[in-house]
Amino acid sequence: MNGFFDIPSDLDNTYFGLIGLHLREALLPVLAGLLAALPVAQLCVRFRWLYPPVLGVTTVFYAIPSLAVFVVLIDYTGQTELTVMIPLAVYSMVVLVPAIVDGVRSVPEETLAASTAMGFGPVRRYLQVQLPIAVPAILAGLRVAVSASISLVSVGALIGNQGALGNLLADAQKYGRPELAVNSVLTTAVLAILCDAVLVLLRNLLTPWMPRGRSGGRRPEKAAALPESQEAGAR
Repeated sequence: MNGFFDIPSDLDNTYFGLIGLHLREALLPVLAGLLAALPVAQLCVRFRWLYPPVLGVTTVFYAIPSLAVFVVLIDYTGQTELTVMIPLAVYSMVVLVPAIVDGVRSVPEETLAASTAMGFGPVRRYLQVQLPIAVPAILAGLRVAVSASISLVSVGALIGNQGALGNLLADAQKYGRPELAVNSVLTTAVLAILCDAVLVLLRNLLTPWMPRGRSGGRRPEKAAALPESQEAGAR
C-alpha cells in the first residue's frame, strides 16, 4: 500500500480531490442528458413516427468512439472539462431516450383516460402521471448511463489531464508506478458501485409499490396458506 494514495504533484490534486472531480465530470453530463432526453422522449411518444429515426441517429452516434469526439471538440472547447462532458451528456441522452419512451408507453390506456377525464392537460399528465409510473424504467436507464459515464471519464486523460482518476493511469506509465493504475481502476469501480446503489435506493423510495427481494416474492404464498377467514381479516 506504500504510495497507493501518494498522488503525483503534476496532477495538482489530492486523492479525494480527484474523486470529487471524477464525480463532477461523470454525473453532470448524466443530469444534462436526462434533462435533454425528457422532452425528446415526450415528442417520440406523442409522434410515434419520430421514434425510429431518432433511435437510429442516436444509436449511430453512440457507436462513435469517445476519443474521436474529443478530437473534434478540442478545436472549439480546448483541452477542458467541457470537452469531456459534452460527449458524455450526449451518450447519456442516447441511453435515456429509449428508457423513457418505453417507460411512458407502458402506462395503461385506462390510466391515461382517467387522468384526461379528471382534466389533466398533456403537460400535467406527462409530469404527474406518465413519468411517475415510468420511474422504474427511467432509473434502469440512469443506472446504465451513470456507470458508463463514470468509466468513460478516464478517457479524458488523453486530452490534457482531464480524466480525473483516469489521469492516474497515465502517470502510472509515466513514472513506472503500477499502484497508481490499481488505485484508478479500483476507485472508479467502487464509485460506480456506490452510485448504482444510491440509484437502487432511490428507486425503492420512489416506487414503494414494487416487490422487494425475497419478501416480495413470499407474500403471495403466505396469503394463499392462510385460512379464508384469516386472509379476509389480514386484508
